[in-house]
Parts: sequence; structure tokens; C-alpha cells
Amino acid sequence: MPTPIKPGKLISVEGVDACGKGSQIAAIHSHLEAAGHTVVQVREPGGTPIGEQLREVLLDSRNQALDPMTELLLMAASRAQLVAEVIAPALARGDCVLADRFHDSGHAYQYRGRGLPLAHVEALENMALGDLRPDLTLLLDLPVSTSLERMGHRGHATGAEKDRIELEAGTLFERVRAGYLERADQEPGRIKVLDARQSIEAVRQAALGHVDALLEAARNPVPASLRRHSLNGPC
Repeated sequence: MPTPIKPGKLISVEGVDACGKGSQIAAIHSHLEAAGHTVVQVREPGGTPIGEQLREVLLDSRNQALDPMTELLLMAASRAQLVAEVIAPALARGDCVLADRFHDSGHAYQYRGRGLPLAHVEALENMALGDLRPDLTLLLDLPVSTSLERMGHRGHATGAEKDRIELEAGTLFERVRAGYLERADQEPGRIKVLDARQSIEAVRQAALGHVDALLEAARNPVPASLRRHSLNGPC
């Protein structure tokens, strides 16, 4: 059984609603455990007792009057608590942390979606995270029309009421999707875009391929001399 990597790895999964995050996170969780890693799974907003209380406020459909800046501050508070209470200790133990959304959602939802100043979003991000960032982010990209169709089917099947964010959908989700793709263009080394229109199995295989590549790179880091050569070109 492979020895878990120390320090641990943080893997986040992002995307608009109904992109299939839940299925892929479950598959990644099982895959990592089968490989001998201890996995800590978290979600945003939430993931801690305090964070779950904030999640209720953020998603309650009765809170339509919630100001965008208040939304940003509550999200940052939930994230800061999650990092301090769960993520940082888990990574220090050498665990793999698997996050259902993380800081990229702030760029997508609060910056692009709500139109808040990027400087405000980034300042709170830095306050909540310090130097911590995901080692790998899987972005399950889905056209908004498909997202809305899936949400409709899901709601019909479960009878669940839409939360505050789902009620806004439509043009908000278009801006959110654009924000995610913009972020992926800025950080292609970390953020891997997967076409969530594909079958669950096809997306799973692609996702696990990226996870395995991350862990293999951690086991066999490139020597500093080779990194310099790759940056400077052939000798």
C-alpha cells in the first residue's frame, strides 16, 4: 500500500450547479482511499459547525435581501473557519483534503457573478487562506442551459425547493461560468477543465487521471536542475 504524501494535498472541485460535482467527488474519495490515503472531505460554504450555520444564512431562500458584500463577508468567514479548523490541520497530518468548492468560487460567484470589486474579493481571500491554495482544481464545465435542465429534473425528482442561489440562476450562472473559465485561463497548471456534458464515467476517468498525475508528481518531484533546464530551454 503506498505511503501517503506528507504534507497533504488539497484538491478542489468546482462548477455551476448540477455539473456533477457530487458524483465525481465520491469517485475521487474512493480512489484516494483505495490508494492508501486518508481523505478529509469538506464543502463550501460549510464544513464546520460555524460554517454550516453560515451556510444556512447564505442559502436560505427567504434571504433574498442579502447584500452582495454581506454575502462575500459571510463566505470569507466560513472559509477562514474551515481552513483553521479542518483543512490546515489535515494537510499538516499528510491527509488529502477534497473540497466541494473552494476559493475559486469567490472569483466566479462574488467577483464575476455579483460584480464586486476584484480587490475586495482577493483581499478577503488572502485573509482567509494565507498562502494556502489548492494543489489541483477540477472545473466541471457545463453550459448554463444544461445546468438549468438538470436542476429542473432534480427538483422534480426530489421535490426539493430551490435555495437562494438557485432561485437567481439564469444570467447569474452565465456570469459565474464565465468567471470560472476566466480563472482557468489564468491558472492552467492548477485548474483542469473537464467537459461535464460527457458521461459520468468519461468525466470520472479524466478526473482520476489528473488526481493520479498530481500524486505521482509528489512522489517523484522533478530535480531542481531539470526544472531550470525546462524553464531556460535545452543546454
